[in-house]
Amino acid sequence: MFKTKLMLSVGVLLLLAGCAGNKDYALVQTKSTDTQTTRVTDRSIEYRILPQDRLEISLYKDPAQSSDAMGANNNELGQSMNKNGVLVNAAGYVNLPLIGKVRVGGLSQSQASDRITAQYKKYLNTPTVYVEVLNKRLFVLGEVNKPGVIKIDKEKMTLFEAIATAGDLTDDAVRDEIVILSNHPTRGMQMRTVNLTSFDTMRYASLMLRPNDIVYVKPNDWKQFRVASDNYTLPFVTIAKIAAPFVTLKYLSD
Repeated sequence: MFKTKLMLSVGVLLLLAGCAGNKDYALVQTKSTDTQTTRVTDRSIEYRILPQDRLEISLYKDPAQSSDAMGANNNELGQSMNKNGVLVNAAGYVNLPLIGKVRVGGLSQSQASDRITAQYKKYLNTPTVYVEVLNKRLFVLGEVNKPGVIKIDKEKMTLFEAIATAGDLTDDAVRDEIVILSNHPTRGMQMRTVNLTSFDTMRYASLMLRPNDIVYVKPNDWKQFRVASDNYTLPFVTIAKIAAPFVTLKYLSD
């Protein structure tokens, strides 16, 4: 009888401890979320260059013009500034041959191309500059089979594409409250949630992801309880493993 009561007491304690530990396991918990979505336009989706971005910058110019100023071979159709990309410094500038520093931070790729082209026109006939951000990526965390960094080679990616690239959701995923964190240049960090279980509530704006977005898939309550319970039962399991040889010796000696 005593053993039964003891086991029941331990079970209740573990249950309460597990429930208390749930709050420490799930990320970005809040009681109020910004579920509003804004109208998606080409301008709102277009990526803006940030400090520490790496840019592929290639210069195309008149083949008949001497390239002595650039120190490159005339036979090259497009001269790449750096095979590893040109780093945007903390102030938003890139340092380029012949024209020096050019501010590109906050510009789209096409705007940066136009600005750099305008600078090269001072020295070259009919130059054309190609600019592309090399390190565009987003992050998928939580209950997916392959969490981590996802590289993207375009301006946007849908939530379904990101989840598919991350190996799909796990069985423990909460599917009606996918969290997306975005850092807006003027409004700061914003959070929205997407319900993948209801087609009627889906909106195009909610499903669109931009570079540097963070997608977090929450674990369900049962997964949180299992993890929290393991944290409390692990010391008892360790003690039991240590004590097992002594119990066996005591049993054999008796």
